[in-house]
Amino acid sequence: MLITFNFEVHQPYRLNKKLKNSNNLKDRYFDNKLNKEVFNKVANNCYIPTNELLLELIDEHNFKVNFSISGVFIEQAIEYNDYVLDLFVDLVKTGNVELIGETYYHSLSSLLEDESEFIENIVMHREIYKEIFKFKSRVFRNTELIYNNRIGKIVKDLGFEAIFTEGLERILEWRSPNYLYQSPDGIKILLRNYRLSDDIGFRFSAKNWEEYPLTADKYAYWLSVTPGEVINIYMDYETFGEHHWKDTGIFEFLRYLPIEINKHENLEVVNVSEAIERLEPKGEYFVHEFSTISWADSERDVSAWLGNRMQIISFEKLCKIRDIVKDKDEVRKIYGYLTTSDHLYYQSTKGFSDGEVHNYFSYFDTPFDAFATYLNVLYDFEYKIKDRERENYDDSYMYNIEDENIYEEYNENDDNNNNSENILIL
Repeated sequence: MLITFNFEVHQPYRLNKKLKNSNNLKDRYFDNKLNKEVFNKVANNCYIPTNELLLELIDEHNFKVNFSISGVFIEQAIEYNDYVLDLFVDLVKTGNVELIGETYYHSLSSLLEDESEFIENIVMHREIYKEIFKFKSRVFRNTELIYNNRIGKIVKDLGFEAIFTEGLERILEWRSPNYLYQSPDGIKILLRNYRLSDDIGFRFSAKNWEEYPLTADKYAYWLSVTPGEVINIYMDYETFGEHHWKDTGIFEFLRYLPIEINKHENLEVVNVSEAIERLEPKGEYFVHEFSTISWADSERDVSAWLGNRMQIISFEKLCKIRDIVKDKDEVRKIYGYLTTSDHLYYQSTKGFSDGEVHNYFSYFDTPFDAFATYLNVLYDFEYKIKDRERENYDDSYMYNIEDENIYEEYNENDDNNNNSENILIL
């Protein structure tokens, strides 16, 4: 049984809750102080200690892991804490760490009908991997594992050999996620085993979990008795030290995991490219464009970002602005930051455990505050683009979303009118 350990590494540029009076659009829209504070807090809790530990595990046990690192994370590492980036570079240099491609801005661009934005994101990300890590990825993962057949074809046409997504029963039916599959167009598909991934990512420190505490030897045993050919574990890298604090024992778990895995002769930890080289697809993983999947929430679809009227309004506005920024290099970067999936994630109004997760990641008091802030930025950004070169440029202008009666529109009972020509997948 092959085992791959895969980690998403991402931090968004969080928005100013109140626009700053600045001609520098990045300063105007994004909270540099908060972003720096969050990045360095997570760096001290997670990135630095976990990277240093992995370097030890690679040296002592030949351990192997895979990272997908967003372009906006790399930018923040350069800006706020270059030691974090140096550690990632050192990890890649060992040869035991493989980088998985993704979208530069960790964006929702794959949901647009126009493929060019998605393709541009992927190409940009490929270039920064080459520049920083001297690495070309063979395997791709879309933002939050969002996937359908169309996305698979685009990624294959860009030269990737395989793509990651969620292993879902409604797609697999009687089959297991612990095999390699392929799309209708022939790209190989690696499926995340969400149960074994979430045992670490979500349940590790849950004292009411019947399997608590989760130890390295117990987890290695579970891997050893799981049927199939490959188990793909995928989670947020912040699992270590941030989502589960140091005092939960998460670092001890990671330290002893390679030792316990090596005790089982039927287990072998590999990089993702090794897995796709050594295995043959066992069948087709067919995901229709109108049944797009992801790893988010209990539905594991795109409702985490497009599940309510506020999110639809936000995404529609984002789509419309794209047409006026595509040829304007000076604002292209700002638009990219605004496409990051986190901005719409904060606007989710789901309840129960899904709502708790959304609230955990959000820095807003309510989803409605996230909506108001985001839309205010989008309208202001649109205004700035249109008037940037006019002689009567008025920097004191501040858009007020109440002028557009957005709240009234959201509160209307129009759930049957959520379609948009700009959005391919809802």
